[in-house]
Amino acid sequence: MYHKPLKSVVKVISVNNVNTASNVLSTRMSLQAYDTIIVGLGAAGATAASTLARAGRRVLALEAQDRVGGRVHTVPFGDGVVELGAEWLHGTHPNPVYDAAIQHNKAIVPQDLDHMVFQSDGVVPDEAFQDLFNELMEYAFAVMGNSVEESQPVGKYTTEKLIDYIKAEKPEVLKQKEFLDQLLDFMNQLANNYNASNDWDDIDQKNNFEEIKGHHHLSWHRYGYKTFFDILLNKDVGFPTLDIKLNTEVTQIEWPLDPKGKVKVTCKNGVLYTANNVVVTVSLGVLKERHAKLFKPLLPEKKVTAIETVAMGVMDKIDLAFDEVWWPLDAVFFGLLWKEEDRKKVAKQDYWTTRIFAASRPMGSRNVLTLWTSGEIAKLVETLPIDEVKRKCWQLLQRFMGAGKTVPKPIAVERSTWYSNPFTRGSYSFDSIQASHYPTARATLAAPLTDSTGRPRVLFAGEATHPTRFSTVDGASDTGRREAEKLLLASKL
Repeated sequence: MYHKPLKSVVKVISVNNVNTASNVLSTRMSLQAYDTIIVGLGAAGATAASTLARAGRRVLALEAQDRVGGRVHTVPFGDGVVELGAEWLHGTHPNPVYDAAIQHNKAIVPQDLDHMVFQSDGVVPDEAFQDLFNELMEYAFAVMGNSVEESQPVGKYTTEKLIDYIKAEKPEVLKQKEFLDQLLDFMNQLANNYNASNDWDDIDQKNNFEEIKGHHHLSWHRYGYKTFFDILLNKDVGFPTLDIKLNTEVTQIEWPLDPKGKVKVTCKNGVLYTANNVVVTVSLGVLKERHAKLFKPLLPEKKVTAIETVAMGVMDKIDLAFDEVWWPLDAVFFGLLWKEEDRKKVAKQDYWTTRIFAASRPMGSRNVLTLWTSGEIAKLVETLPIDEVKRKCWQLLQRFMGAGKTVPKPIAVERSTWYSNPFTRGSYSFDSIQASHYPTARATLAAPLTDSTGRPRVLFAGEATHPTRFSTVDGASDTGRREAEKLLLASKL
């Protein structure tokens, strides 16, 4: 998140969409000539914009929000910063985010997610319980990454493999029904956390996501993930051919079949911009909601099917700041295991608290705990009064982690609202079991719209268009570079 405008030759213009002077009845035409318009300045849009600007192309980047970053959102909180969006770099090679950090001498710190679990009756499980739980959890998590030839739900597959392992290696555990129920419930929610899904049986075990080399939980710590955008957009130095306009919502993209025509981009403030082409990097959630109104002419049927087929999920965080650090420092990730009799006693209106499955210690702020939830419960939590969320989460921590002590009340709360946000409508995409019959959906989503000569006029980037690194910042960044390079190549032909 930028606290000051980018300086120098990068022109950052914040447009107030509610300014009465801009709410004109007739569309006003911008006189500036652009080669390319970028819609959205998340990782994909910022990468596309900087790649084209470095090549000397005249670029206009339009961002509906009042900040750069998209689903990366670093905010000051506690005694440092927290990430309301992307938290970690997942792997190092090949990873353009990691490469950018290293090239600019920004230390990226690995964070080992050592787990410690707590129970809803306030009893902290002994070391033997902790060790067994972690062993089986790590086995189940590894199983989730297995490649399979036939589509099947992740939950069904993982449960079968886990039970087989227990039968062979830990047969006595089969008699511990409560322990098994807690383990499977926790793994379900952990899978949902990684996929932004509602239930692990919604996820396809046969998916195309690929891990890359290196540590999978690398933190920007107190630099904040926003540093990646400082690097991308050459903060304080900039690019002479790049204009950035914040608070500028695009309402229509008109693309020509006539090779002599221009792409026309109309904004909510009444201004119309033209260019040779446009790169659309809005989230899949926004495309699902607005594609019928956003594009003129309408998108091809194949593209619409792809938009409707690829799943968009929700994963949210609740950050609580405290005056003092009261939690154990020998673990980073605290699992919350409900006993069924305790869950049944929770009031119906507070059921959402039983689907906050863990808390963690963010590296950007020493005195903060981050609570995690996903799916339909995350959508609900976004709508609740913030004071209620703060109070109920404090009570949740007292219940699980306050055995023998009083958990102090949090002094501040911050939460993400990725589903409620009209410019994201979700956190990231995943391969759902329902979409297994359409394996080319992501490629179709990424395909450009061309004029009658085959020249790309509307190009698509964003994490959902990446075939193997969807849901990641590095995947999103790769797609922005991919589309920019298409345009650079096309200009040479």
